[in-house]
Amino acid sequence: MTILRSAAAGLALLLAAACTAPTPPRTQASAAGATACAHPQGRLGTETATTIDVAEQAYFCILGNYYSGATLDARSLLTAGFLALTQELNRDGRDVPEAIMPALTGDRKADWAAFEAAYRKITDQVPDLRDKLVVVTLEGIVAALGDNHARWTHDVKRPPDYYDGDGYGLGFQANVNGPQVDGSTPRVALPPLFVTTVEGGAARGAGLRPGDIIESINESAPFVDGEATPAIAALYPEYPEASPVELRLLRQTTGWTVSLKPGLYPRDPATLRVVRSKLLDDVAYVRLTGFAPDSANRVLKAISRLRTGRTLSGVVLDLRGNGGGSPVEATRLLSAFVHGKITAYQCTVDNRCATARTDDTVELLNLPLVVLIDHGCASACEHVSSAVKDLRLGQLVGTRTAGVISGPAQPYQLANNTILSFPARHHLGPNREVIDRIGVPPDHHVPLTPQDAAAGRDPALTKALTLLHK
Repeated sequence: MTILRSAAAGLALLLAAACTAPTPPRTQASAAGATACAHPQGRLGTETATTIDVAEQAYFCILGNYYSGATLDARSLLTAGFLALTQELNRDGRDVPEAIMPALTGDRKADWAAFEAAYRKITDQVPDLRDKLVVVTLEGIVAALGDNHARWTHDVKRPPDYYDGDGYGLGFQANVNGPQVDGSTPRVALPPLFVTTVEGGAARGAGLRPGDIIESINESAPFVDGEATPAIAALYPEYPEASPVELRLLRQTTGWTVSLKPGLYPRDPATLRVVRSKLLDDVAYVRLTGFAPDSANRVLKAISRLRTGRTLSGVVLDLRGNGGGSPVEATRLLSAFVHGKITAYQCTVDNRCATARTDDTVELLNLPLVVLIDHGCASACEHVSSAVKDLRLGQLVGTRTAGVISGPAQPYQLANNTILSFPARHHLGPNREVIDRIGVPPDHHVPLTPQDAAAGRDPALTKALTLLHK
C-alpha cells in the first residue's frame, strides 16, 4: 500500500518514465559558473561527495526546468534550505552565531551568492559537519517544492542480500501507511488502524492476521481525536533501520502485545507478478500492480486468454495499491476501451498543454469495465482512473485515490552522479481538472473494514461483480 517505498524503486520508475514521457530540452543553462544539468546518458558513474557547488547546480536546475520554475519565488527554496541547515546544527548541539539568514532581494543569482557566502561562513565554523549540512540543505531545497514527484536520489541503501523477491520491514501492510502520516500524500487516514495483508517475516512469525486491530505502536496511539499520528510511520521502516517495534493488538475481544524486528523476508512469488489474472464466472479479473514497460500489453493478453472460447460479461481491473509508472502504458491500456480521445493534459505554468491521446492502433475490447481503486492508487494509476471517470469508460469502485500525480518526473544528473527529478509539466485530467493532492473519487464508495479483512472478504470486488451482472 505504500507509494514508492524505496529510493531504488522510485529511481527505476523515474528512469522508465523518462523514456516515455514528453521531455524538455536536454540541458538548461544556469547561472554563470554553475554546471548545467542534463538528462542522464547511460549508466551513472560512482557517486562522489555532495558539495555546495552541487547544491547550486540543483537550485538552478530547478529554476530552469521545473514546470513552474519561471514563476517560482526562488527565495522560498533558499529559506527552506537554510532552515534545514540550522535545524541540523541544533540537532547536533552545534549552533553558531554566524547562522543568520542573509537578506534576499528576489534576484536569483545574487540571492544564491548571498546564500552560499553565508553557508560557507557557517560551515567553516563546523568543518566536521560540512558533509552532513550540505546534504540536508539540498534536501530542504527540493522539499520546498512541495511536489510529490520531486526528489533527490542519493546514497541509496539496500539490504546486502537483496534480490527482487525480498521484502524488508515488519512483514505486513496496514490500511494506513507512512505517506498518509508524513504529509507526502494528502489522503485522510481513518481509524481504526488494522492489518490488511501479512506478507511474511516477523509478522507471520508472531501470528498476525488480516483484520487484527493495532491499538498502539511503541506505546503511542495511532490516532488521537480521529487524527493519524506519526507513530504509524514506524510500521514501515526503511533499510537499514532495525529497531524492534512494539505493537498492542486486538483480535475480536482478545488483546496482546508483540515486538517485531524489521528484516528481510521472502515474498510469495505469485504476489510479485505485475499482472495477475483469473476468471470469476464470466468476468475477467486482472490485477495490475504497476505501470511497468509492456504492462498494458500483458493485461490485454491476459484478457484475451480468459476470453478464448467464452463470452465475457466484462472486465474488473484491480488497480488497488498501484503506485504508477509509465504514462505511455497508462494511455495504451485506456486505448483498449476507447479511441479518439484525450486521456490527460501535461501543462506548463502558463497553461501551454500537450495532450496524451489514445493509441488507436490498439484493438478495442468492447467490454464493460469496472476499476477497483484505493488510497494506494497513485500517479499513472490516477491517470487511468480519471480517464475512466471523465470519459465514462466504466465505473470506479473502492475509495478515493492518493492524489499523487503532479506530473511525469524527469531525471537530471548532477555533477556528483546523483539524480534530481521533478516534473517539467503539470498533469490535468481529461476535463482539465487538477487531480494532484485531490485524487479521484470512486463512483461507489466501498471501504475495507477490519471485519472484512479478518473474514477474507473483498467488498469492493463483490460490488464490481454485481455491477457487471446487472
